[in-house]
Amino acid sequence: MPLNRAKKLKLLLVSVILITIGATGVVFINYRQAMKPRNSSISTPRGDASISIGKVHQTATRNGIKEWSLDARSAHYIEEDREAVFDDLSVLFFLENNKRVYLKADRGILKTDSNDIEVAGNVEMKSDIYRLNAESLHYEHDQRIIFSKVPVKITGNSFDLVADSMSLNLSTNRTLLEGNVEGIFSENIRL
Repeated sequence: MPLNRAKKLKLLLVSVILITIGATGVVFINYRQAMKPRNSSISTPRGDASISIGKVHQTATRNGIKEWSLDARSAHYIEEDREAVFDDLSVLFFLENNKRVYLKADRGILKTDSNDIEVAGNVEMKSDIYRLNAESLHYEHDQRIIFSKVPVKITGNSFDLVADSMSLNLSTNRTLLEGNVEGIFSENIRL
């Protein structure tokens, strides 16, 4: 009997060791998977990219004047479409009188032949007097116009506005809101 008991004890110890090694392997594999970078939600397949790089900075100038500066976590250039696809980007637009408009989004596309930009996903645009939120925005470089064809929400210290679409001319600093425009203004508004 003592010999049979010793075999059972050895079998139990070997089982515990194998289970421990298996559990450690599973934890290790899951940890490695969690540490891998996640694929972006941009619909452009990375296989089409001619070049892919991380941490990107680009500046656009016209006649020696800085118009905008873009930073992104990563970029994928698709030569065939002449597009740079960005993940987690921010764009700083430079206006006259040292004013600036800051834009950030989860993803974006820069048309390299025109410098036009499209952004989508948690889009937020800010200046010193307002904050705009939308699902997507577009920037036409030649006209220096930022516009949205989807609903926008604009908030400031003394107003809250919503509209079906909008456009902002960065040269004139004028904004046009269209379609079901609604707003609340406080008494302290300056027009």
